[in-house]
Amino acid sequence: MAEESTATAPPELTVDVAGLTALLDGTYADVRRTVRELLPSYAGVLEDAETMSRDAFRERVKDVVLEIAGTGAAGMGFPKEYGGGGDIGASIAAFETLAYGDLSVLVKVGVQFGLFGGAILQLGTQRHHDAYLADVVSGRLLGCFAMTETGHGSNVQALGTVATYDAATAEFVVTTTSPEAGKDYIGNAAKHARVAVVFAQLEVGGEGHGVHALVVPLRDEDGALLPGVRIEDDGPKMGLNGVDNGRIWFDGVRVPREALLNRFADVTEDGTYVSEIESAGRRFFTMLGTLVQGRVSVGAAGVSASKAALTIAVRYGLQRRQFETGTEDGTEEGAEQLLLDYGLHQRRLFPRLARTYALHFAQEVLAGELHDVFSGVRDDEETRRLLESRAAGTKALATWHATDTVQECREACGGAGYLAVNRFAALKADTDVFTTFEGDNHVLLQLVGKGLLTDYASDFSDLDQLGMVRFVAGLAVDTVLERTRVHRLFEQIRDALPGGKDDWHADSGLRDPSYHLAMYRFREEHLIGGVARRLKRGVDAGMNPGEVFSRVQDHVIAAARAHVERLVLEAFVEKVASVPEDDGGLRLTLNLLCDLHALSGIEADRAWFIEHGRLTAQRSKAITREVGELCRRVRPLARELVDAFAVPEALLRAQALIGGEA
Repeated sequence: MAEESTATAPPELTVDVAGLTALLDGTYADVRRTVRELLPSYAGVLEDAETMSRDAFRERVKDVVLEIAGTGAAGMGFPKEYGGGGDIGASIAAFETLAYGDLSVLVKVGVQFGLFGGAILQLGTQRHHDAYLADVVSGRLLGCFAMTETGHGSNVQALGTVATYDAATAEFVVTTTSPEAGKDYIGNAAKHARVAVVFAQLEVGGEGHGVHALVVPLRDEDGALLPGVRIEDDGPKMGLNGVDNGRIWFDGVRVPREALLNRFADVTEDGTYVSEIESAGRRFFTMLGTLVQGRVSVGAAGVSASKAALTIAVRYGLQRRQFETGTEDGTEEGAEQLLLDYGLHQRRLFPRLARTYALHFAQEVLAGELHDVFSGVRDDEETRRLLESRAAGTKALATWHATDTVQECREACGGAGYLAVNRFAALKADTDVFTTFEGDNHVLLQLVGKGLLTDYASDFSDLDQLGMVRFVAGLAVDTVLERTRVHRLFEQIRDALPGGKDDWHADSGLRDPSYHLAMYRFREEHLIGGVARRLKRGVDAGMNPGEVFSRVQDHVIAAARAHVERLVLEAFVEKVASVPEDDGGLRLTLNLLCDLHALSGIEADRAWFIEHGRLTAQRSKAITREVGELCRRVRPLARELVDAFAVPEALLRAQALIGGEA
């Protein structure tokens, strides 16, 4: 844990931009640098998105994706024997950096290499790897990831597409059973995918075995649809119109038995279903858990979009002037004041800047855990479930942050921010869907809350929402709190306060990370306990479990969000502590941002803290004053703090907007 931060930001304190960039780039600095150097070559795609027809722009995006594939930047997570880099951590770093550029290109890269290729890699076995991966990595074979249906998105277990095994021919017959079972919003499907990984209910010998994935051809080499396959274009979208989303229906499409991606289950030629995982629920969640990279990637892309928006808005605020300030004695008119010198402007941008840094370091921790699991460094059941939960929660917070930050930055640039040339139009339109793809954020936080309440118990995978209600209701509330592990820390947290356990109301220690963490941990523990009590009280009163869950759903979301907020803050505090004290002022700079992030979060939720006795009105006002003071201390460093993101100049586009210097 970092020591109490000074956050003094004296006039002589400067930011070593190169040093801060290196700190942000971390382990994969070379990968990020390579992608940054690559991106300006494709800066013209940002303009093409505004000037080309939709069909022409889709072809342009496809060509760029194939060019990027040729550099190796898109395949870093695949095994080296198939042309990849053999490093999943490097692939996340590359994807995160690609998000500085056109987001249609980014999403098409994600569909091809993350979803389609990732499903074959993680769910398939040697025969699938040998058959497909080299062509996937090179871009010779374009594919899609056909999971979502018109009638089912988040509830994957209830998908309506069926794959029935025909033992007489050793084939699976893939069928769309109803209009609601049509695959929908499938990237790459409308024009370019020749093959799909299709998720379907597996039926063998009249018995259902739940959702499995199969490789199903869609088009021949000339692009013509194959028999039994029908595809429609989803049409214009709010954004990402360079991605060819489409709907797919299957009418008795036959694929060989070997098309089943059989890492976790298989069907023998005579029609026997076999799996080492006996529980259907655990098998399903194990399968989905291998695809967690998508959520990690989307969260990372959201953070990058926030960095681009903040870079433009801060630099605009350092150039644009508004209203005369007058001289100190009020006798003469003065020059117009820079926008960024106004306290309100600082209040709008700097807490979001600090939160972007916090989420960057939270993503760094998450990507490291992902790499460790998939490289086999730490790969046990509990570690995977904790990874899935952290990925779900971080993705939710990072993408909500992107939506909020892009909008605030657009407004902070006034009318100029409304012009497409200044990039906010594309950033707003293209990132908005991040909050709902790779999992709707509210559903993802329900997943986090479910894990907190059951402590990722051995029967966790078999519990749907109603099962979770019954499971929690069957325990004493104290047992539930004990299972969360937060309860066991609570007394330690209170004792860690600067003035001991009675210091919740004191005016000292506002910039002490022990105080910040104590507040965040108390909120988390209290909310989890509140959910457990409400669940138990409802069931004990004889209410239907479904109604009980519906009534406490908002509390589940609040508890899960508080949990992830605590993880984000811990990641930031730990990063500050890891920086040497004499490292060119970087530690002081990060301390300043960490304090601003933590106190802004407490200020934003001060009503809750006051309601629950953790803040007095006096201390709440003191925190508000402190946030304002921290914003003023950030002001002299603002340009360097956004320059450290190292968004390539050509990708900012807003040259008329940000061309000047502070």
